[in-house]
Formats: sequence, C-alpha cells, structure tokens
Amino acid sequence: MAESNQRPVAAVVGVGPGLGASLARRFAREYAVAIVARSAPYLKSMAGEIRDAGGSALEVQADVGNREQVAAGFKLIRERLGEIDALLYNAGAGPFGSVGEVTPEQFENCLRVNALGAFLCAKECAPAMVARGHGVMLFTGATAGVKAGARSAAFGPANFAKRGLAQSLARDLGPKGIHVAWINIDGVIDLPNRLIPGLKKEDMLNPDAIAETYWHLAHQDRSAWTMEIEVRPFREKF
Repeated sequence: MAESNQRPVAAVVGVGPGLGASLARRFAREYAVAIVARSAPYLKSMAGEIRDAGGSALEVQADVGNREQVAAGFKLIRERLGEIDALLYNAGAGPFGSVGEVTPEQFENCLRVNALGAFLCAKECAPAMVARGHGVMLFTGATAGVKAGARSAAFGPANFAKRGLAQSLARDLGPKGIHVAWINIDGVIDLPNRLIPGLKKEDMLNPDAIAETYWHLAHQDRSAWTMEIEVRPFREKF
C-alpha cells in the first residue's frame, strides 16, 4: 500500500551533487521525491537534507542500465509514495573519446545508461500516466545529442538515442496528456569543487538555475508545451 501522501510524486533518476541534487531540492518543495542513484551513501545524505528541510524523500538505489533493478526501484516507489506524476531522467554516462579510444564495453555502457535506462524508466511510468490522462517526462540531454564531436564516439550516439526516444514519446504520449520534453544542457555545469583551467563560474551553468527551467517545463499549460529547449551560459559559444 502506498503511504498516505497529499503531494504529487516526482522521480529524479540520476542524482549526484550537480543537477540531480538541484532537481531533487527544487521539486521537493512541492512534491514527494524519489531519488534514484547507485551510491547508497549519497542517497542517504541527500534524502536527509530534503527531510531536514521539511520535504519527503525516498531513497532508491539502482543501476538504471539494469532492467531488474529499475523494475524493483519503481515498484518500491509505487508502494511507498504512489504513482509517479513527474519523471526527471537525469542519468548519463561518458566516456569522451574517439573511435580509436572508446572500447566496445564503454560504448555499450554509455548506451545502456543514457538510452536504455531512459526507455526502462519511461516504460515504468507511462501506463499510470496514460490511465490518469496527465504526467510529465523530462530528459536531460546534451549538445552531443544534436551534433557529435570527434571525441563523442560513444556519448554522441547515446544522446542521439535519448533525444530520439523523447521525440517518439512526445508524439505518442502528448495527445494522451503526458508532456515529454528534452533539455539540451549546452555547456559545463558548475559542480562543487569543480575547477577547470580557463573556466570561471560565469562560464558554467548554475545547476539551481537549470532546475528552475525543469520546474517551468513540468508546469506549462498544455496549450503551449515545449518539446525541446536549450540552456547555456551567456558566454557560451554556439
């Protein structure tokens, strides 16, 4: 049985110290959030922070590239919080490298985390959303999903696949009341203790600012939905 809960439910998949954490904090203001990641210690810390701030958080340890773990994780969410209203798929994996540098194992893992995981999570959420006639699925993308550079032999195809999935879902599920959007993160996200030679804070994206864009997308009026959007620092070249 799902716990008594008046708040809608958001599943934030791929929670780390950058954008994932910002998404969890932002949505936890008005949603019960399920935070999904591989690291149990980080999940415990993040969930504790949300609860200390008065929010509701459920820790779900899972590898999104593993279909059994994804199924078990979403079963737990449904049992503890209820059906999911908003899926925020933020999981991603590299590596960056040319075709001569990337191994077949790395290429496959990149596809599993970026594309297969997104498919599995969407498949877990879609039936209940369709039955209710409303829901939101937001997918974190990257510029490599629009144009793949020489060192994006794995990351580019994986993000193209994730973007293609989002487009297909939008065309299939949009008329059924489910808002699907893909967000191109065009630039470097400012992470805690991240120091990159030649980059200042104003050259990077603030994860809390990105989270506000996700919040806006999740609550757009259905008469004016966005399917794809880009966010970038004002100094980013494009």
